[in-house]
Amino acid sequence: MQKDTIRFSRKDSAQFFRTLNKRVNQYFKDKQLKKTGNWKLHLKTIVMFSLFLTPYFLMLSLNLPTWAQFLLTVVMGVGMAGVGMNVMHDANHGSYSGKKWVNKLMGSSMYLLAGNVYNWQVQHNVLHHTYTNIHEHDEDMEAGRVLRFSKHAKWKRHHKFQHWYSIFLYGLLTFNWAITVDFKQMYSYMKRKLAYGKLPNPVVNWSTLAVTKALYFTIWLVLPILFFRIPWWHVLIGFFIMHYVAGLILSMVFQLAHIVEDAETPLPDDSGSMKNTWAIHQLFTTVNFGTKNRIINWFTGGLNHQVEHHIFPHISHIHYTKIAKIVKQTAKEFNLPYNEYKTTRKAIISHFKHLKELGKEPVLQY
Repeated sequence: MQKDTIRFSRKDSAQFFRTLNKRVNQYFKDKQLKKTGNWKLHLKTIVMFSLFLTPYFLMLSLNLPTWAQFLLTVVMGVGMAGVGMNVMHDANHGSYSGKKWVNKLMGSSMYLLAGNVYNWQVQHNVLHHTYTNIHEHDEDMEAGRVLRFSKHAKWKRHHKFQHWYSIFLYGLLTFNWAITVDFKQMYSYMKRKLAYGKLPNPVVNWSTLAVTKALYFTIWLVLPILFFRIPWWHVLIGFFIMHYVAGLILSMVFQLAHIVEDAETPLPDDSGSMKNTWAIHQLFTTVNFGTKNRIINWFTGGLNHQVEHHIFPHISHIHYTKIAKIVKQTAKEFNLPYNEYKTTRKAIISHFKHLKELGKEPVLQY
């Protein structure tokens, strides 16, 4: 990844973001609402943690048949993704609660998802939200040499088939967090002195990573095998199924918002300057999907409202369906894009069509 020297334009003569921000603030003032979560989010927290952890305790306490154990690990994967999208995500953006200690506590659920809070906040809050869809700056666009998510990325022969094999790799997302990615990211981020807020002490940061990883594998692997005598192969297969289901859900939700036909991947000019202001840049690089579907809205933690989330990451997702009307109308008034797919199905089709297009060998320009 290149050094982060991107500069966004400060010229917005029409004052889009100032107008939009004023209108959104007025909405909360008129409705006498806080921008953070409320009882709806708290109830969802209970539901998601129940989906995630209840099956685990059932498997430890009951002598269930093998098929039932594996079915419960699927439920755990759904709950794991639900905790990530609804609880951890809001909390680590500081929007779960107005109290910092509550955000920190709920944000720490990241450790139960096999990840690391520091790494996630740098990759997501700093790199992704700042440099959205900018090649070699937004790490969410990087997939090594296996997948090609940007027309600016180097093409490999196997990318011709990525629209077929990609779906099988998406499920490995959280599994990779647990095994390798966190260690590589921490080394890279600490070396580059990146942080979301104050740069943590290296010794404390690495110690936290080591301790939380040890506890994670103890809880999910060691305890079931050694103390509850669950066959080791049941535990390993169940562990993989849980992660695969969660990883598949989380990966797809991200891809449908950024790796689709309507999401642009602009580059800075030679001086490192972007054409648009940061807020307008978000409109060109981010896409909503299935926003009229109540189930998708509820389960994804509002991540199908990526336009609203990217412009207002410090507002809890429970408010996105309401402020979306304001964002859409304001963008229209300023003749700016407001990208959205009416259904999740259309977004999925667009994603794989886009992958197929990116998989084609680029035509050489002379």
